[in-house]
Amino acid sequence: MNIGAILSVTVILFSVIDMIGNIPIIINMKKEGLQINAKTTTIVSAIIMISFLFFGSAILRLFGIEISSFALAGSLVMFFIGLEMILGIRFFKEDDLENGSGSIVPIAFPLLAGAGTLTTIISLKVQYDSPSIIGGILINVLIIYIVLMSTDWMAKKLSTQVSNTLRKVFGILLLAIAIQIVRNNI
Repeated sequence: MNIGAILSVTVILFSVIDMIGNIPIIINMKKEGLQINAKTTTIVSAIIMISFLFFGSAILRLFGIEISSFALAGSLVMFFIGLEMILGIRFFKEDDLENGSGSIVPIAFPLLAGAGTLTTIISLKVQYDSPSIIGGILINVLIIYIVLMSTDWMAKKLSTQVSNTLRKVFGILLLAIAIQIVRNNI
């Protein structure tokens, strides 16, 4: 296991996951009534990322799905989350908000462990060994957990106007990321 490789993987995944950029998105979803359990989201994100490291390509091939098609599907979900943020319309409606139903979809997947992250993990296998990639994933999962545990505190520190502005700005950015994923994979 190489510390330099772990740090490189950590930085690459940190930029793709964009946990800091996701803060306004997560705060907005919580204000909309979506319950997010930080522990569940973190564990599910880690399981998805590590599973995709070892089995992602094979699973997609098994179903006859190309990585680009997978990326497109994830980008559609991201697109709708962006629309929710900008327009104030709910697309993701859950009947049972008491059990942290937002923890897995749409937060763990596709927002955190989404198409961009999973495609990046597959790409990292070419350059880095599995233990280094797992180390980078685990460091990012720790960051995810800390940020998710802090979102209520952060929401209190942001004024309504700042929060609304950030929600719309990051909604537009999320739409742009989704469109970029579509452009890259068509």
